[in-house]
Amino acid sequence: MFAGMAEPLIYVDVSDVREGALAELRKAIAGLAEFIEANEPQLLSYNAYFSDDGTHMSVVHVHADPTSLDLHLEIAGPRFARFADLVTLRSIHIYGRPSENALRQLRDKLQLLGSGDVVVYPPHAGFVRGARATV
Repeated sequence: MFAGMAEPLIYVDVSDVREGALAELRKAIAGLAEFIEANEPQLLSYNAYFSDDGTHMSVVHVHADPTSLDLHLEIAGPRFARFADLVTLRSIHIYGRPSENALRQLRDKLQLLGSGDVVVYPPHAGFVRGARATV
């Protein structure tokens, strides 16, 4: 599967928005997205989504390979603590094969911002169009 290609990785987290924190959270996550866009050119996509009632937020990012997630955690990771008063992180799901270092850092993120565990879904079948090997 992915022969000769970098193996993509998709990150999805879901948080409860703390009561009264929606406006501040919207501003903070927009600022984080701008920071990531300016400082992480390797990241293919980074998006935040809110439920219609503003009680939940999901963050989804797409990486060309697991190394991109490692770099994201190194660059953006120090900024995660400022979200502790704004959200309760409920889950992190990874579609792909993250590094052991990334898994440790993501488990630490869950402890900092909420509870639960990181759930990994290794690839089974599929393809990626337009991707080029980065090795």
